[in-house]
Amino acid sequence: MGLDQYAFTRREGEKDTEIMYWRKHADLEGWMSELYYERGGEADMFNCVELELTLEDLFRLKSQYKNLEPTSGYFFGTSGQYEENQTKVFIDNAIQAIEAGYTVIYTSWW
Repeated sequence: MGLDQYAFTRREGEKDTEIMYWRKHADLEGWMSELYYERGGEADMFNCVELELTLEDLFRLKSQYKNLEPTSGYFFGTSGQYEENQTKVFIDNAIQAIEAGYTVIYTSWW
């Protein structure tokens, strides 16, 4: 058990394609959860919720991903250099995907 996080692309008429998987990147989960609720998300818990990311979101994350607020939760684990490196790759790939006409979705399960 634990925090599993996924990012994937979506386009009508095509199968969703995973572009990143994180295992227990707690600080990113906190950032995504905060974004969800800033947008008026109504789920009681940010768990198994799809969050569509925009270019604006990704540029914001790009400026913050090295200094995300520490987040903790049951089974969340801790974030480190490996997760930070994965997030950099994700941001670059997600920006390219949106520019190519795809929607980028983040979701998690814990």
